[in-house]
Amino acid sequence: MIEFYTAPTPNGHKVSCTLEELGLEYNTHLVNIMAGDQKNPDYLKICPNGRIPAIVDTEAGNFPIFESGAIMLYLAEKSGKLLPADAKGRSLVTQWLMFQMSGIGPMMGQANVFYRYFPEKIQPVIDRYQNESRRLFEVLDARLGESEWLADDYSIADIANWCWVRTYKWSGVSREGLDNLDRWLKAMKEKPSLQKGLEVPIPLDSLLDNKEAADEFVKNARTTVAT
Repeated sequence: MIEFYTAPTPNGHKVSCTLEELGLEYNTHLVNIMAGDQKNPDYLKICPNGRIPAIVDTEAGNFPIFESGAIMLYLAEKSGKLLPADAKGRSLVTQWLMFQMSGIGPMMGQANVFYRYFPEKIQPVIDRYQNESRRLFEVLDARLGESEWLADDYSIADIANWCWVRTYKWSGVSREGLDNLDRWLKAMKEKPSLQKGLEVPIPLDSLLDNKEAADEFVKNARTTVAT
């Protein structure tokens, strides 16, 4: 059994969507980031970095794993799915997974901070992160013009990137003219397991459709920016 500690964020959804795609049994534990649950001593024993998500594999002697990309690799290896067995295929998946970990996630995350959460609007900084996110979208679009999926076959690399790219509006990043990316986003959205994964640990309505809810979310999120 997988004990899954998470919150409704792109990084959390990367793991919940992977668990659903793999069909693994798991128990969900909501980590209330706004309340600082991620800094509790018991949780820090599982995730020393004090972030979400994290898992504990009870079938492997209560083995704890933190960092979303590392968790995805572990689960794919454990199940023998969504990750090729051959060295070249595995490398290709890992490259596009690391692309998300080192580029898409951090750049869109910083766009969120300065476009949505930071009290002072520093336009050159906002432009910097939105423009870099757009550049990375163009890299994805070019790759998806060559291949149906990022690493030839559908894999954890697609899940990782999709869980972030799908939130482009919240980051204020344009996907105009990126037809290959649009095709891929549509194909990913149509997967039932991914839609189920997005409801873990709790379903969230789109904040873009509810200004009052969005304003409240931003207000609460500002308390976590520096933590």
